[in-house]
Amino acid sequence: MNRLFPYVAETRGIIVRVSVSFMAEQSDPARARWFWHYHIRLENHGEMAVQLLTRQWLIRDARGAESHVEGEGVIGEQPVIRAGQPYDYVSGCPLSTPSGSMVGSYGMIGEDGSRFDVAIPQFSLAAPVVAR
Repeated sequence: MNRLFPYVAETRGIIVRVSVSFMAEQSDPARARWFWHYHIRLENHGEMAVQLLTRQWLIRDARGAESHVEGEGVIGEQPVIRAGQPYDYVSGCPLSTPSGSMVGSYGMIGEDGSRFDVAIPQFSLAAPVVAR
């Protein structure tokens, strides 16, 4: 298991790795706000370039409330990931509970015109427990 990226999924030669960091300085538990950054690395181990067109997320909080997020690209980009190359980005997620999870998929198109979805592994969002 890779400690830097403990969450991993592979679809059609595209490996999605995720690491998560709780952001205490951006969180305010007194106002029911917790915030995490997640770092995603996409590695293209396939034989052709692919372009990330869309993203879909299912975000759950500790109460089981779900939100669905869909959109074009990631962080304002629709990157082309060449065979043998990685693509990294960092984004964030706020919750109104101190824990939850995220899971999703990316809509891709190969240079041959084929369209397919790439799984994003489910990962935990968990604020550290502070002793009082």
